[in-house]
Amino acid sequence: MTQKITTFLWFDNNAQEAIDFYTSIFDDAKIVDTVRNGKAGPGEDDAVLAATFQLAGQQFMALNGGPHFKFTEAISLFVNCETQAEVDRYWDQLLVGGEPSQCGWLKDKFGLSWQIVPTALMKYMSDPDPVKAQRVMEAMMQMVKLDVDTLTKAYENEPA
Repeated sequence: MTQKITTFLWFDNNAQEAIDFYTSIFDDAKIVDTVRNGKAGPGEDDAVLAATFQLAGQQFMALNGGPHFKFTEAISLFVNCETQAEVDRYWDQLLVGGEPSQCGWLKDKFGLSWQIVPTALMKYMSDPDPVKAQRVMEAMMQMVKLDVDTLTKAYENEPA
């Protein structure tokens, strides 16, 4: 079945490099299809114009569109992580050549923003007890990369 809505990513002549980078990080990633420029294309003959790829079962499209548009933090890719090891793995790999932000956000070397988030965070923050949720929020606001143990201690009201 074809995915109805697909995230479309605009790159400045480095879409193939970005796809290779992303597919090297996610275990179940793959390149689905590649469209190359022909003689009438906007770029060099036989260069990648666009490609479809999958990360964790989610399909994306990438385009070598040129320097006209840049990524902003107004959109990010949210990665749910079950364990701290998974948070560390994605954080460390996606951060190569990029820059960290706060609260689990980072910008990769292509300028694309990612949120690397343990599933525990959303569970804790949606707790019906507003005091618990607030403690977790306060702990998260002090972090760059999210730490499951620290979030859990805040949730359980244990000293960090």
